[in-house]
Parts: sequence; structure tokens; C-alpha cells
Amino acid sequence: MKILTHTENKRKVYMSYALLCINMVRPRKRRMVDFEHNVRYFKPTEICLNELDEVNITIDELESLRLSYIKNLKQGDAADKMQVHQSTYQRTLQNTLQKIADALVYGKSIRVEGGDYTMPGKDGTGPMGKGAGGRHNRRRGQKRGRFNESVETGNNAPGQKCKCPGCGYEQPHTLGVPCGQNKCPECGQTMVRN
Repeated sequence: MKILTHTENKRKVYMSYALLCINMVRPRKRRMVDFEHNVRYFKPTEICLNELDEVNITIDELESLRLSYIKNLKQGDAADKMQVHQSTYQRTLQNTLQKIADALVYGKSIRVEGGDYTMPGKDGTGPMGKGAGGRHNRRRGQKRGRFNESVETGNNAPGQKCKCPGCGYEQPHTLGVPCGQNKCPECGQTMVRN
């Protein structure tokens, strides 16, 4: 067995530490998302779904598009809203635009799901009563609505309706259930909020 000198021992320890640091990955910071959208899938018309390639856009990527192009926020303000650095926001936005361009140019479908995000409050006070990661964060039997009011599952929202864009059929909107998750009983199309 070879006995290492003090200098050789230090060099060996330093190299081990350097290799350890190279393999360590900084954890990804969760983005703040303050919007719950109903539509999760887009595809070109008249092409079967099984014939299409798919592009996935995460919830936080969609939020970056919403803040920049719907809310017309500057990148610095939008980054503050999502609680990330401005350069991170810029990369996220650029990546999202590349994915959408790829889908539009090459006729691919777009699925919106996943991502590493947090909704406001983390206690069921975010949009549609969802907290961290878009998952329900409530005690069993408790449900929170969009404006933090207590609601019971299945209650109708007063004066609000879901409407079929195809045949015009209307039905009362149920709190906590997006209209986009309902199918028209008359023609089978997806309902929209009236």
C-alpha cells in the first residue's frame, strides 16, 4: 500500500470535491402561475390525432405567453410576477415560442400540461381553488372557489351559463368545473363559458 504525501492527499481530496461539484445540479425553482385555463389540447383540423406528432407546452410556459402577449407586461414585470429572474423568464418565453412555431409550421398538435409551478397561496386560494403544482390542496370535503369563497361541489353559479358554440344549447355553469370539461348533450361539442 502506497502512503500518500500531504500534497498528494490534498490533491486527491480536491479532485474528489471537484468531481462531486460537477455532478451536483441546482434544483429548478418553481414558477408562480396565477391563471387556470380550461383548454389543454390544440390540433390541426381534419387530421386524426394518432397521425400527428405532439408538442408539449407546460403550464408555466403558457403563463409566460399570457403575461407577455395578453397582459402586455414587460419581461422584468412578468418575471417578478412569476417570481423568477428576468433571464429565466426570457429563456422560458423563447422556448415556448419555438415550440409553438414548430407546431404551427410542421402541423403538430399542442398539449398543455405539466411543469414545475406553484399557484398563489398554496392553500387552495389560487385560481379554481388549486394550490401548489396545480393540485388540489384542501382538506377532505373542503372546496374553495376562485375568490376564496366556500362552495359546495355541484352548486350552480348564479347567472352564469355554459353554451355550446355549435348548436347554442345552454346549461347552468357549475362552480369548480370548467365549461371546457363539459360536452354538449345535444351535439357532443365542447361547451364554452357564456
